[in-house]
Amino acid sequence: MKHDYLHELFGLSGQTAVVVGGTGVLGGALADGLAAAGASVVVAGRNAERGEIRVAAIREAGGNGQFIAVNAVERKSIEDLLSTTVQKYGSADILVNCAGVNSSIPYDEIPDDDWDRVLNTNLKSTHLGCQIFGRHMATRGGGAILNIGSVSADKPLSKVFAYSASKAAVVNYTQNVARELAMKDVRVNVLCPGFFPAEQNRKILSPERISQIMGQTPMDRFGNPHELVGAAVLLCSKNAGSFITGTSIYVDGGFTGMRI
Repeated sequence: MKHDYLHELFGLSGQTAVVVGGTGVLGGALADGLAAAGASVVVAGRNAERGEIRVAAIREAGGNGQFIAVNAVERKSIEDLLSTTVQKYGSADILVNCAGVNSSIPYDEIPDDDWDRVLNTNLKSTHLGCQIFGRHMATRGGGAILNIGSVSADKPLSKVFAYSASKAAVVNYTQNVARELAMKDVRVNVLCPGFFPAEQNRKILSPERISQIMGQTPMDRFGNPHELVGAAVLLCSKNAGSFITGTSIYVDGGFTGMRI
């Protein structure tokens, strides 16, 4: 009885989820979680090798997955991703916008091309996904879009200026798109992780800074990627999350912000 109730409330069986950036650490964990909840998952990204490894793991665990290559900042590539998904599965019911990059260049030295690279990858990719997939979902009678923000969207951090600006924009953009699509039964929310062992964090944080961050996180540790799955399933579920749109959920261990 309890299993049936939870499956009805949170289960994603019969739905297709597309995870843009599913070849990364956090995107991969979300792809795994959505597949475990019953969705057929399209792992979309640039790195075919990592994508196929992720799909193999999903299938080995009993799920249904497929890799589709995509350039998240090119409109035509996102349109092709949607078209291929629809051809194979009939529809795209869930979209997770998880493509992202970071940069830790000191403020006075940030070059224009680096600023543009971060804003394009983190914000433009989110816009393209929401616009293209949101239009499809609206014509199909509804769906769920989950954007990925960051704890730095509203908390001060140094040395990640472009990243923080892009993620703050993602949160604001999510609220506006959620209002736009609400009457079409397309829910749009944003998941804001704290510090997780994602590739971009390993590249820009020294051991000393990692120690400082953990000292400002009440739980005194980094998050584990699988700890994002519960919030993601809630926001993507058409039953459990049916009246949730335009909201932000922070999974950050209580992080309060700091200069690093």
